[in-house]
Amino acid sequence: MSTSRNRVGRRMRVGALVASLAVVSMVAAACGSNSSSESSAGSAEASASDGAAASTDPIRIGISLPLTGDFSQPGGEAKKGYDAWVSLINANGGLLGRQVELVILDDASSQEQVVTDYNNLISQEKVDLLLGTFSSLLNFPASTVAENNKMVLVAPAGGSPKIFEANPTYYFFAQQAIGPDQANPFVNMIAGLPDDQKPKTAAYVTQDDPFAAPVIESMQAQLEAMGVETVYSEVYPPETTNLQPFASKIAAASPDLIAQGAVFEDGVSLVKSLVQVGYNPKIMFQTSAPSNGKQYSDAVGIANTEGIFYAVSWSEKSPTPGNAEFIAEYQAQNGAGLVPAEDAADAYAAAEVLATAVEATGGLDNTALRDWLHANAVETILGELSWDEAGRPQGDFLLAQWQNGGVEIVAPPEAATTDNLVMPKPAWQ
Repeated sequence: MSTSRNRVGRRMRVGALVASLAVVSMVAAACGSNSSSESSAGSAEASASDGAAASTDPIRIGISLPLTGDFSQPGGEAKKGYDAWVSLINANGGLLGRQVELVILDDASSQEQVVTDYNNLISQEKVDLLLGTFSSLLNFPASTVAENNKMVLVAPAGGSPKIFEANPTYYFFAQQAIGPDQANPFVNMIAGLPDDQKPKTAAYVTQDDPFAAPVIESMQAQLEAMGVETVYSEVYPPETTNLQPFASKIAAASPDLIAQGAVFEDGVSLVKSLVQVGYNPKIMFQTSAPSNGKQYSDAVGIANTEGIFYAVSWSEKSPTPGNAEFIAEYQAQNGAGLVPAEDAADAYAAAEVLATAVEATGGLDNTALRDWLHANAVETILGELSWDEAGRPQGDFLLAQWQNGGVEIVAPPEAATTDNLVMPKPAWQ
């Protein structure tokens, strides 16, 4: 199978998926955009004339989340992050001296439903502000609704490059970098290895997801440029639950390195399938799935997490302002000693971004919030975040590795929690 042809195929499949979403989102958003825009504009004008800080009514923030369906696991974690944030912000006096109320709808992991949800939040619920849903797949149409209604949408997940091609001005991705750049810290780590430890061959497999696929495509291109031979490369549909056929083909190709674009269940499935076929690579990288903490380790077995790399936006060991308070509140709500999943931390950070802009501008005018965020950096539990004119973040991810039943940050050096690398990856258990 031709490597270059495979990459083109990936572009076409992911491109076709996102193109279809664009049609759905623009048509659906247009159905409610006029009345919604008028409602939003009227709400903003009323807030400005009445004085947002003078009101005693709660500030209402609308959110659609995949609480059921394919993305229910990370969607549920995002809700936990938002819940932790609203509890802490209200305990500390709220925003502008007002309590905050979250209005959360379930989009059931559906692109069509997420459009309906955000239109309803704006036109019927008449929320003051918006926060994003989970995944690029859902935030792409959501961002179109927000843009049509001139409302800021700060998203905790949604770094597909396709979202930014329309140059949105009200959308802000609240992680450090967009999808293709997620591979960079791992590629840099590989480049810095001694020659006798560098992989000679690699296999790439990814869900046809608008965030995961660009990460793997970027990694493959960079590693090929370094001389790492691609021996297998494939894309599978989002609904794929059995990864054993792919594991068998990977095993037959016998790569030194396996890189998978995984959301959650598909990442678990590939690990279990590799265990079943008896193939253990020297190096393994997955997107997203390993960041789900205890859910991931419970699913694959704690011993089978050892040595797996992934790029991550957040670490529970980070000394960033507010991180300890977030963890304590998360554990108070969900269980003592439970390490938050990355998706919860990202949602919390997205809410921090929106809250900072509200306090800085002294009101709820979404255009003022947009302009302030484009011009300023924000301190969050992920670290400092800033954005370009289209809402692309301007930073770098962390590189994490599962070690001894927990997670360590191994790059960059200034953020590392250990100088140890587990390599080669230990055998599956």
